[in-house]
Amino acid sequence: MSSPLRIGIIIGSTRPGRVGDQVANWVQTHASRLSDAQYEIVDLAEVNLPFLDEGIPASAGRYANAHTVAWAEKIDSFDGFIFVTPEYNHAPAATLLNAISFIYREWNDKAAALVSYGATANGGRAADMLRPILGEIQIADVRQQLAFSLIHDFEGFRTFTPGEQHLSSLQNLVEQLESWAGALREVRARKLEAAAAAA
Repeated sequence: MSSPLRIGIIIGSTRPGRVGDQVANWVQTHASRLSDAQYEIVDLAEVNLPFLDEGIPASAGRYANAHTVAWAEKIDSFDGFIFVTPEYNHAPAATLLNAISFIYREWNDKAAALVSYGATANGGRAADMLRPILGEIQIADVRQQLAFSLIHDFEGFRTFTPGEQHLSSLQNLVEQLESWAGALREVRARKLEAAAAAA
């Protein structure tokens, strides 16, 4: 029997006073109830990557710095991702875009879902901007998305208090994500077998 899927929940903001950690914890708690997959929070504030400092493009896979190698190993361990993104100026946080750009192969042939939050558009514009970026690094993003309002889903814009209606959307998100993540794990396995046979 294959091992459980591993899904990384990436907190896309490192801003002091952020609320993304509350959203990520809620997602992890409820997603873990819904399946046997392992959901792990990856906090970019703890990863603490510098501004992109690799001299060679990530697609070459030749990482020079220890922090890049450690980040690559962490991402390589997952079958899929949930990106928890705020919306800053109609866009994702620069820290998230920076973290994505550090590596390449480790993202390939995996699945992702998007969870956003914001004031006027519930973070939807940031999520929309992320989708073509994920496609460029060969991540398949699923259709179901969660979008939380800083006005309606937070008390005083600070304390996360999502309505019960979000749970059914999360269930759909988890089902779609795990279906794609499982299928793409098989794709990666076949590619490895083909590479080994050709060696």
